[in-house]
Amino acid sequence: MLDKFPEMIYVTRPLLPPLDRVTSKLQDVWNSQWLTNNGSEHQKLEQTLAASLKVPYLSLFNNGTIALIVACQSLRVFGDVITTPFTFPATPHVLTWNNIRPIFCDIDPVSMTIDADKIESMITPQTTAILGVHVFGVPCNVKEIQEIADRYGLKVIYDAAHAFQTEIDGTGIGTFGDITMFSFHATKLYHTLEGGALAVKDKSVKERIDLLKNFGIKNEEEVVMPGINGKMNEIQAVIGQLVLEMVDEEKNRRRVLRDTYVECLKDVEGISLMADVPGMKNSYQYFVIRIDQNKFGKSRDHVHNELKKYNVITRKYFYPLCSEYTCYRQLPSSSASNLPVAHKVVNEVLALPFYGRLTSADAEQICKIIKSFR
Repeated sequence: MLDKFPEMIYVTRPLLPPLDRVTSKLQDVWNSQWLTNNGSEHQKLEQTLAASLKVPYLSLFNNGTIALIVACQSLRVFGDVITTPFTFPATPHVLTWNNIRPIFCDIDPVSMTIDADKIESMITPQTTAILGVHVFGVPCNVKEIQEIADRYGLKVIYDAAHAFQTEIDGTGIGTFGDITMFSFHATKLYHTLEGGALAVKDKSVKERIDLLKNFGIKNEEEVVMPGINGKMNEIQAVIGQLVLEMVDEEKNRRRVLRDTYVECLKDVEGISLMADVPGMKNSYQYFVIRIDQNKFGKSRDHVHNELKKYNVITRKYFYPLCSEYTCYRQLPSSSASNLPVAHKVVNEVLALPFYGRLTSADAEQICKIIKSFR
């Protein structure tokens, strides 16, 4: 039996700036006594991130879920919205919180994003939008989805929680569709402890979003719409500025890890790796494999559970499907017969440990352990 790791190896670990740099930056906030409500640190980060993500307009939020809720409100989406069951719970939940019914569409067997070829058949007179997810940073079929939306007059919202700095042929992922949400949660490659943002192309939509995230307050004496409190505070913004300075180095380290995993696992029967998408700039958010039980000889769940004995924590992303939650399983679109690919994929996917402080030797050892299970 191979030796287990002396300490727990997790799926990810957060990028943390040196504490003395955090303290130094926070001194400016303490001196200003301006802790929230669009302070100078917030304004700096919003401008810097817009440039980094290659988007025309960006609005920062306290978290990605509130950002997605506001995205639906800002576009006045209602009725039914076609989305994917293979995602984090927040994706369909934001629809429910807006009194919108999620309509689950099956996923592509390779990209694992919403299957654009199946969307059109699900459109009804009640459909008002499409909510796609760039799963593990892999872009949806944005071209086909936009063509469908244009034909039927639908809005397009993207959940890019996994797609920080992802690009398609040099174009920022946040420029596709009407609105794109980014998550800056601590588990993400780039984070602001908690946080998120909405990217838009239309200045007037950005202005509406900024009102909605601040109670609808226009000025000291005018409240022009029923808003919510979605603002990012100055401490989050400070952390965000410092973490952004570390992202390039972290991505370089993750690139080396990815190459190590690929080299070690590429010829293992029953294990498939996510293919590179032509023209895509990788977000390096996760490293995900798929395990075919018939070919590998052991199930994904077996590998997941056995790795714990070696102090290796993996994640069954996204298990179970959102369509299987008790709050959604009664929907007609949640039927397993409507989602055969999603039901297959959700039992195969496993996210391996993937963060810059992990060494190539660690990755090689994890691969040896996995291969020993065959």
